[in-house]
Amino acid sequence: MKFGYTILYVPDVGASLAFFETAFGLTRRVLAETGDYGELDTGATALAFASQDLALSHYPAGYVFASASDRPLGVEIALVTADVEAAHATALAAGATELAPPKAMPWGQTVSFLRCPDGTLVELCTPVGG
Repeated sequence: MKFGYTILYVPDVGASLAFFETAFGLTRRVLAETGDYGELDTGATALAFASQDLALSHYPAGYVFASASDRPLGVEIALVTADVEAAHATALAAGATELAPPKAMPWGQTVSFLRCPDGTLVELCTPVGG
């Protein structure tokens, strides 16, 4: 078994891709012609986005979409960077909402928490042990 990708169900795939490109400097790998699926180039494991309509076509009983919840869902995307403070400021300027500012943790990491316009919870962090 190998972890292949994470798919976030969002209201607007193109807007989410554009936000992640601007806020976090990630590169778009693909956006389907239909606009209902896209991926960012994040290394061996892709971060992908699919439309909420596509999600419902797989499971019509429905989901709790991050965009529809006043509070973040109990799952996060962690992005590792050497400069959490700068990355955090860039994400805020791109439209993210601050949940927790950068903070040095007892185990040596610096972390912060943001919520993206599509509702996704993102942790920015320095490498563990670095």
